[in-house]
Amino acid sequence: MTSLTLSAASCLPRHRWKVLAAGVAANAAFSVAFSGIPMTAVLMRTGYQLDNATLGLVLGLMGLGIAVSELPWGLLTDRWGDRPVLLTGLGSTALALVGMALWAAPSAQHIPSLGWLSAGLLLVGLLGGSVNGASGRAVMTWFDAGERGLAMSIRQTAVPLGGGIGALVLPYVALHFGFAALYGLLAVLCALSAVMSWAWVHEPPIVPRADAALASNASSPFQRGPLRDARVWRIVLGIGILCAPQFAVLSFGTVFLHDFGHAGLATITATMVFTQVGAMVMRVWSGRWTDRRRNRPAYLRACSALSVALFAALAVLVMAAGTHTADSPALRIALVVLLGVSGVCVSAWHGVAYTELATLAGAARAGTALGMANTSVFLVCFVTPFSIPHLLALQGWPMVWFAASACALVAMPLLVPRPAVADQKLAKTALSRST
Repeated sequence: MTSLTLSAASCLPRHRWKVLAAGVAANAAFSVAFSGIPMTAVLMRTGYQLDNATLGLVLGLMGLGIAVSELPWGLLTDRWGDRPVLLTGLGSTALALVGMALWAAPSAQHIPSLGWLSAGLLLVGLLGGSVNGASGRAVMTWFDAGERGLAMSIRQTAVPLGGGIGALVLPYVALHFGFAALYGLLAVLCALSAVMSWAWVHEPPIVPRADAALASNASSPFQRGPLRDARVWRIVLGIGILCAPQFAVLSFGTVFLHDFGHAGLATITATMVFTQVGAMVMRVWSGRWTDRRRNRPAYLRACSALSVALFAALAVLVMAAGTHTADSPALRIALVVLLGVSGVCVSAWHGVAYTELATLAGAARAGTALGMANTSVFLVCFVTPFSIPHLLALQGWPMVWFAASACALVAMPLLVPRPAVADQKLAKTALSRST
């Protein structure tokens, strides 16, 4: 058994923070690719000679790959453990990115076919999806119930952290060194995070009492698996739908600021970095705050409601601005600020929602439940950039942001789990028999 071979140092309680650090590094490395590549959308559109509709399709393919692979990776994580899945996924993702640097990067002499670019991004998504469920299960197995909200939120900061690094670095790399250097840099980051996972990620040598209770409950006849639990599916659906506004900002926020807001590259980069850093800070704060107050459902409702209001306000501001943004610095500033704040708000709830979902499913099945959630998330990640150009052609940017507001409204009631009536009846029957 792996835990029997651990060194004495790794058995100490502080080792859980090393496991968390490795999980954050793995998620951040892949997030630099997943969230950072869309930050180069304007440059990609030029370099690969794409129109908006094709650009939206290409940007969504990585999300489609992640969506298709998330549940299988989650099931494998529950069966094999975190370490083998992280090493396999990160290593193969690095190789796929090296392949893209060699065969799918445009240059002054050659523009690769759309098929090479599409296949490369799809493959990166299929392989990189391994990091999400695996590192999340590690949090559930290494941390006690009173720390899981904070730990999961820290782990979830890896997504905006990687996105912030991607927004800050990748446009500069693509502009000055080309997309081959960009893909090579991403491959190096994935390889380095694989080394961290190899060094630190192991199964816990001692299962905490809270986890033992969860494992016992998971084997109970009254506890259904995540795939058959309607409460789990409600939260999974709510998580996916609430990600649509977030992906709208991440995938087409740069295009919106460039085409409609007439913002320069420095302003666009600063806005996206602010969005990612703000989301990272809010995720850590919200995890700790909800751990102390035990109010995760109320926090999720509040984030959804505020997102509804902010994106509706952004749509109204765009309608009011009309075609005058080029002549009004105040309007440009207002658009930048409102887009950034909206992006922070709609990205601040992930750690809390994932903790609520994993707690509901139980530590023994956390990999499967998180795989379900990530499948939902990245299906939305594929659909969102694919749909935005069509919404733009229909009614312009106001339609895009009103649709984002509507998604947050629909997600609000889904994120709060309802009590399982059937489980309550079964538990009452068992209690009456035992007495």
